[in-house]
Amino acid sequence: MSNLETAPAEFACSASQIAGIEVLRPREVPLGGLRAIRVQRTLPQRQRSLIGAWCFVDHYGPVTGPAARMDVAPHPHTGLQTVSWLFSGEVEHRDSARVHARVRPGQLNLMTAGAGICHSEVFVGSGVLHGVQLWVALPDSARHTGRDFVHYTPAAVSLPGAAVRVFLGELADSRSPVETFTALVGAQIDLEPQAVLELDVDPAFEHGALCDLGDLELGGTALRVGDLGYQGPGGTTLRLRNAGPRPGRALLLGGQPFAEELVMWWNFVGRSHEEIVTYRQLWLDGDELFGAVRGYRGRVPRLPAPPLPSTRLLPRPISDRKETG
Repeated sequence: MSNLETAPAEFACSASQIAGIEVLRPREVPLGGLRAIRVQRTLPQRQRSLIGAWCFVDHYGPVTGPAARMDVAPHPHTGLQTVSWLFSGEVEHRDSARVHARVRPGQLNLMTAGAGICHSEVFVGSGVLHGVQLWVALPDSARHTGRDFVHYTPAAVSLPGAAVRVFLGELADSRSPVETFTALVGAQIDLEPQAVLELDVDPAFEHGALCDLGDLELGGTALRVGDLGYQGPGGTTLRLRNAGPRPGRALLLGGQPFAEELVMWWNFVGRSHEEIVTYRQLWLDGDELFGAVRGYRGRVPRLPAPPLPSTRLLPRPISDRKETG
């Protein structure tokens, strides 16, 4: 998925911290133009840029009809992996590694940009579109790797009052076979009404719980739908509660704190202002670094890069990696 903001830059968003849990509130951004689907973005924010290597969280839907229009023309990426995870609907993916895939609910679709890739995403069908798009920053040792795409369907693990689908890493005695370049966990957690779930977690990890459905609480702190609750490293358990009368659902993201400084702008993850400037120019020039998407039939053949800001791009701070537990 692309960041389609015309002036992507740092921004300030509100956050609250209660009983060791930090709550990141989403901000709404358009995806695909003026009449496009609206998404709720919780990462990155000024006060917290990453959770582990997770560096971008967009939450969208449920929407139907014209409001569900998602037609994202070919656009570039560097230095990251994209994770597509749907709760409902179907999205067609095409990329410059010649992968043509359908993204469906409960199925991990992990694209590795490495040194450079471009891809398109189009909502197909007439159902309900509902899901998340996530980015994972690649460490310096792996960010120039080749293009890749992995598809995986995790089985649901039944727990008292809950079901867990682990698509990356390990949780609740379930392990994904998909390899990652840093220590990560990613899982969908479905909670029955009034259910309480305590999970054993790696104390070296920091975790984020994105509330998708229900009246959820993370460590006793209430989350509204779209909120991302953050729990810092140091704890050995993570407690989720669905306090309401309806089913609840959360997306759990975690990993070891990412210690490398990153420069993130538009759809590029790099290490310096100069790198981002170079990536942008190569995309404008149609350089083979990104390749080309075949078979896309949208309104525009490819997304243009927005203008660079007038000031120098600076690394995302790593000083926000403090423990909050």
